[in-house]
Amino acid sequence: MPSTSFQTFEHAIVDADDLLNHFDAINSQPPPPEAEVLKRACLVMALAALETYIEDRIVEASELVCAGSATSRLSRFFQSSLENDLKYFHTPSTDRIRDLFRKYLDLDVTEGWNWNNYDAVRARRELNDLAKKRGDVAHRSSRPLPGQPTPHAVTIEDLRKHVRFIKDLVNATDQFLGQRL
Repeated sequence: MPSTSFQTFEHAIVDADDLLNHFDAINSQPPPPEAEVLKRACLVMALAALETYIEDRIVEASELVCAGSATSRLSRFFQSSLENDLKYFHTPSTDRIRDLFRKYLDLDVTEGWNWNNYDAVRARRELNDLAKKRGDVAHRSSRPLPGQPTPHAVTIEDLRKHVRFIKDLVNATDQFLGQRL
């Protein structure tokens, strides 16, 4: 059964799907320059949905760990430490996700990143590449300059693959944790 965090993710990732659909609706050959922002926004929204899922899922798991002892000092310390660490959890990279789950659940959640044509090594690398691309897009705009042909920061084909990857990654993570908690 999917976690509550997974269900929240499914609702949040719709923003990325909607942005893809908006791009498709206004796309022509060549696409209008103002359409490029939709692709960049889609990537940012997709990674934001992943970030929220990871934060929600670790909190959800910590509640299971602390069940029955929620009022103990150790439990309060555990949960307040997690809450503090989540204030600094940004851009979900492999190392940040792995470290968070190791620290609070003693699990390397990235070991569960296996599906279709992805093994854990490839999934880790892909996520790190996406996190870097998201940082570049969010902080460096990558807005095309008028009259200067430049490659787009995110192609529509790659973007569709990225969104699919994020959905599959969340599904694999949720299944992995569901089997171990």
